[in-house]
This record gives sequence, structure tokens and C-alpha cells, in this order.
Amino acid sequence: MTAQLRMAPETAAVAGAGLHALLAWMSPSFPVGAYTYSHGLEWAVEDGTLRDAATLQAWAAGVLRHGAGWSDTLLLVHGMRAATFGDEAAFRELLDLSLALQPSSERRLEATAQGDAFIAAIVGAWPPSADTAATRLFARLTRGEAAVARGGWTYALALAASAAAWGLPAGPVATAFLHAFAANLVSAAVRAVPLGQTDGQRVVNGLGPDVVALSAAALEAPLDEIGGCAFAADIASMKHETQYTRLFRS
Repeated sequence: MTAQLRMAPETAAVAGAGLHALLAWMSPSFPVGAYTYSHGLEWAVEDGTLRDAATLQAWAAGVLRHGAGWSDTLLLVHGMRAATFGDEAAFRELLDLSLALQPSSERRLEATAQGDAFIAAIVGAWPPSADTAATRLFARLTRGEAAVARGGWTYALALAASAAAWGLPAGPVATAFLHAFAANLVSAAVRAVPLGQTDGQRVVNGLGPDVVALSAAALEAPLDEIGGCAFAADIASMKHETQYTRLFRS
């Protein structure tokens, strides 16, 4: 078994086995099916709201700052804290909250299908081995009668439980999570608009300050600051459910 990092300060750097794991988990090749979801963006392309790099930048920045980008990152950070201390009751409350925050059936599918797939991949290929409160909680949540049922995980909380069990610091995990979320939105737009790859990378680069600022803010924010007002993105995810021609599941 590859050596793992012990519990680290939230703003610590990630190196060695921990960096290798985090890069693998947030890679497009990790088997969670992220490429099949657009977070409602496909409808925004259909109705003409999103049509070029500039409108994509504005849309993605809004989702990051005021939508699931912020809420899920806050849930991730607080979930990692609960898992680090083995607080199962607190972790399950966060999991329930993350499920309740999904604004549409497709967004719930997006969150839970990826969460279930993420946990399955961690259990099957990246099992934590250190003996900590977080690894013991991870075992309880993924095995036996008390295990979280299929469809009960969300992506943010699946990552939280796994990262805490591996002893990763919350700061880099939050940054990587937001980057992967932003990059997946851009990837969906590159295919749906369509946009060129260079324009897509310009947008990813332009979203960098938001990714860095939001991940840092999530480390300091109380859970009471959860929530958002990305109404256009939420409504787009609802309208996408009845869109006649679709490339994506959400």
C-alpha cells in the first residue's frame, strides 16, 4: 500500500502520495462520469444565453460564486472537518443537507451519481489504510448495515470523506474540487456551443481568481453562509429535463 499523509493543517501543501491521489481523483479520467453532465449549461446554449467565450465566462463565474460552486465547496470543507474528527452525526447531517440543496431532479442525479461512483472507485482502487478517526468513519460509511445507501452520497461529501481518510488538507482539496468543477463546465460548453479548445482554456484561466478566492473563503466561512442565488442556472437545469435534443444528462 502506498504511504499516505497524516492529518495536516488545512492550508498545508500537498506532496508525494497525497498529491498523486488528489490529481488522480480530480482528473477527467477518474470514473465518475463528469463529462456526461452540464449542470444545466446545455439549456443555456439552447436558448442563446450562452453563445461564446465571454458569455461562458460570465455564466461559469456566476455558478462558482453564487451557485453550487460555493455551496458544495463549503459542504466539502465542513464535511472534511467532521470526518477528520470521526463525527458521524455531523457528517450525516451535512450529507442530508447537501441532498436537500439540489434544486432539480437532474441536479440531484448529477450530485448523487457522481458521489456514488466516486466512493465506489475509492473503495475499489484507493482505499485509505492509516488508522485514524477519519478512516474508521470512512469504513463505517462504506461498509456494513450502517453504510450510506446508493443514491445517498453526493459528490462533495464523497470527496470530503475520502480526502479526510487520506489525511489531505482541506485547502488544496477545495481548490482542486473547484478547478475540476469549473473545467467540466467549460468542457461541456466547448462541445455544446461549440467553442474552440483555446477559447475554452482562456475561460479556465480567467476563472482562476474565482477558484482561488472561493476555496480560501470556504476555509474561513461558517456553515451558515451556505446558499446562493444562481437562479438562471437552477432554472436551466429544470428546463433541461424536457429539452428535446440533449447531449448531457443534466
